Amino acid sequence: MTIAEEPSVGLRDLRRHTGDVIARVRRGETIVHAEYGKPVARLVPVDQAAPENVLTRLAAEGRLRLATRSGYRPATLTHGDRLDQAAEDAALGVDAPR
Repeated sequence: MTIAEEPSVGLRDLRRHTGDVIARVRRGETIVHAEYGKPVARLVPVDQAAPENVLTRLAAEGRLRLATRSGYRPATLTHGDRLDQAAEDAALGVDAPR
């Protein structure tokens, strides 16, 4: 269905008749919100099924490769000496070594 074939609702009607518009959408109708005659948004019914994970779908289509490594991990300070040194460096405005 193209936008021209879909019912259109202006902002004033949407404000005044929100409940009616939402009821129409609940019944399965798709409604386009238009401003000055140009489509801006589309109100569509929510599918009752759980939404599909986009990354999984793209990987299944071959359009994406999932990461094999975990990615960025910030350095962690676990020893008291390193924590003290980090606090001193922060107080002096010194960048920590990478």
